[in-house]
Amino acid sequence: MTDGRPQRALMIAAVGSAGLAPEDVWRTGLLLGGTLSLPDVREYLRQRLDLRAPESDVLAAAVNILLRGAGMEVAIPPMAEDAPEGPGGIGDLGADAAFLLTDEEQEQERLEAVRRTSLLDTEPEERFDAITRRAQERFRSSSVIVTLLDEHRQFLKSAIGPVEQNMPRTRSFCDTTIRESVPVIVEDAFDDPRFRWNPLVLGDPFIRFYAGHPLRSPDGWAVGTLCVIDQEPRIFDAEDEADFHAMALEVQAQLNA
Repeated sequence: MTDGRPQRALMIAAVGSAGLAPEDVWRTGLLLGGTLSLPDVREYLRQRLDLRAPESDVLAAAVNILLRGAGMEVAIPPMAEDAPEGPGGIGDLGADAAFLLTDEEQEQERLEAVRRTSLLDTEPEERFDAITRRAQERFRSSSVIVTLLDEHRQFLKSAIGPVEQNMPRTRSFCDTTIRESVPVIVEDAFDDPRFRWNPLVLGDPFIRFYAGHPLRSPDGWAVGTLCVIDQEPRIFDAEDEADFHAMALEVQAQLNA
């Protein structure tokens, strides 16, 4: 094992300065393919547990995503700082190196990750539909969707309910979700300044509740979302969030299969 002290010291300092909880780091790490338990993450950040480089690098990437979401510039490097860049250039380092890219370059890398799924404009598949059906039953909502977002539109890989196929990204709630490091929960769209004037709130399908979870490629780019939508506002408690997160991980595993 390696103690990873320089990387971990930066991580601990960044987590403290940004006010991040170990739960935030753990959940985001799972989305990036991590396998650590929450107690392991807590012990590592308390310097009571050492990790191998791949495990520590996943946590570093998770912290970087959360820092970007908080508008901070600090970036935690991978443990092997002197690793060769590789033939594909800096983008091959994945989303944890996004701070080194311009906004345009980040979007290009994200779009490449979307294309690598080979799922755009494909037919519905039971492996996704089974999850959306369970999500609709669990949350008793009018709509549940699995999306992929390319340059201009939101493609529905799986959909239950009145949601438009190939909706322009400019109108989609999911365009906001893919820019976030954590799920976007809107308990009442009328009370949310990001969405209260959205045509989908003021007109058909008259969205009031929205929960969107980013779905990430193996290298960390947000390629799409799992969304739960309803026409009535509601409270989304910790148990709801945990079940929603678990279902999003299932969808993400299928996207990356």
